Amino acid sequence: MKTFKNMAALLLCAFSAMPVMAQQTYEEMEQLTVNEQVTTVITATEPVRFVDISTDKVVGDQPINNTIRLKPKEGADVHEDGEILAIVTIVTERYRTQYALIYTTRLQEAVTDKTIQPEEKIAYNNPAVSLSTEDMTRYARQIWNSPARIRNVSTKMHRMIIRLNNIYTVGDYFFLDFSIENRTNIKFDIDEMRFKLADKKQAKATNSQVIELTPAMTLENTTSFKYGYRNVVVLKKMTFPNDKVLTIELSEKQISGRTISLNIDYEDVLSADSFNHLMLKEE
Repeated sequence: MKTFKNMAALLLCAFSAMPVMAQQTYEEMEQLTVNEQVTTVITATEPVRFVDISTDKVVGDQPINNTIRLKPKEGADVHEDGEILAIVTIVTERYRTQYALIYTTRLQEAVTDKTIQPEEKIAYNNPAVSLSTEDMTRYARQIWNSPARIRNVSTKMHRMIIRLNNIYTVGDYFFLDFSIENRTNIKFDIDEMRFKLADKKQAKATNSQVIELTPAMTLENTTSFKYGYRNVVVLKKMTFPNDKVLTIELSEKQISGRTISLNIDYEDVLSADSFNHLMLKEE
């Protein structure tokens, strides 16, 4: 497993933003017993932003955004029962926690699965996170359940219609609510969903500049639909010139599969409403 590196500077910056708290020793921390033949999986309740392992006696990686895996490099020929191998520090979007990793020679005592408990969390105002994933999901779900307020932004292709339903702005993010109506009897298997800034008009003699955008969050991870599809995607707030459009594009898995896209003008982006719970209620 890949060892976490170059975390010290990040930790120093992050912890400098935290309120002063009482000092804590490893004996006061939650202790996890580990063994070189057992992978210890720690699961957080929200995305993990970074991890620090205090020594190189333990290796770890982050296979998915809210989970890390840990394992001692060596065994009983090097370590003794009860030996402290490392302190692991986990920082998420809104809290941090620390565990002391204690070596055990007994496999039955090694922790295999650990979920961070509420009492182990130390509140943390992460300056790099203006809106947590949990908050994004809550807002996006409310928008997904709200009526469409935009009626004039749509595209028809391959007997399908893709339309923009709503645009909301929350903090540093845009929430794009769009849907697709499939008027064929052929299921659409989603291969790729792209968001990009592209030129409105492409000159034949010049190359068009396309800027790919990576969503901060996508509400639905549906991979196929037969008649209807709706999703809310969160993008970092941006500005772009009038000669470009924000494009949502979905392509199908088949070799000769269909592609459908929707172009959103800057004027439509400028009309984005600030999020308000009252705005999401049926009028």
